[in-house]
Amino acid sequence: NRKDADGNHLFEGGFLGMDNIGLFDRSAPMPPGYRLEQSDASSWMAFYALGMLRIALELASTDPSWEDMASYFLGQFFGIADAMENFGYTGNSLWNEDDGFFYDVLLRPDGTEEQLRVRSMVGLMPLLAVTALPEWATTSLPAFAAKLARLSKQTDHFRAGTLALLEEDRRQRVLKRLLDPAEFLSDHGIRALSAAYREPFSVDVDGRSMTMAYLPGVSDSGLFGGNSNWRGPVWFPVNALLVGALTELGYRAEAEEIKVRLTDLYRPGERGRRPGTPRDFPSGPLWDPHPVFSEYFHGDTGEGLGATHQTGWSAFVAHFICSPSGHG
Repeated sequence: NRKDADGNHLFEGGFLGMDNIGLFDRSAPMPPGYRLEQSDASSWMAFYALGMLRIALELASTDPSWEDMASYFLGQFFGIADAMENFGYTGNSLWNEDDGFFYDVLLRPDGTEEQLRVRSMVGLMPLLAVTALPEWATTSLPAFAAKLARLSKQTDHFRAGTLALLEEDRRQRVLKRLLDPAEFLSDHGIRALSAAYREPFSVDVDGRSMTMAYLPGVSDSGLFGGNSNWRGPVWFPVNALLVGALTELGYRAEAEEIKVRLTDLYRPGERGRRPGTPRDFPSGPLWDPHPVFSEYFHGDTGEGLGATHQTGWSAFVAHFICSPSGHG
């Protein structure tokens, strides 16, 4: 809640691990009176609310005292979903109907607002907030069922037993960009920034010209001490979450295709080696047959970059290898 200064269910604090993905340095304070309402931060919180909701429902299945907690997180999810649609004095939205995509919004001291129209992982994060409710939740938990009926009466965020930030039409439009090789879909997974910006994109924000360019490998940005690499590379943790969300939404073929591309980062290719040049470890029979778990991957070549032993997330590939086809 400390990252929701106005209590309006939109979140603006921090950078959520995605370092220099935006036009602004998210780790630095905004100028006085300015605020950045973040599509990804708000989506993360909607994703979190649904995760807590599922836990509360699981507990409530054997202990009804948890029903109130399930209802609380249901309300949190709908509050965020509604705020992303309509906020501020002008009724602005994080969604851009013309582009079919979500963006961050800059709020100025005079109350005016501006969408920062850069297509990045920021606009894909709303896909993550999805969960199917167990059928018994609406029959065995009357207070929860009543709140769900009331909140979903005039919204498209609950259909066919599934809660989701994106209704079908918007979902299709975001997926069209996600699955476009000229934008987010590389041979090695989903890029953090659209490859449409191979030619740098410039925008004037409050009299300042700000530039964004697709950089599939190590970034040339000085933000975060020069260790900022979210302007093009493939990052395993958000890719894994997208695979899970697409599976939950019923796009199993698309989820499987992304899984295959991610898993191929660890399979020897035609020349008996994986993408890129081995680094930070010796060669020889004890090393060559075994992959290292790179921190992130080049958006065009799949070369492993950054830390070479990032097993905290890149080892998630083992789950892809072991899970049945079509399940993220």
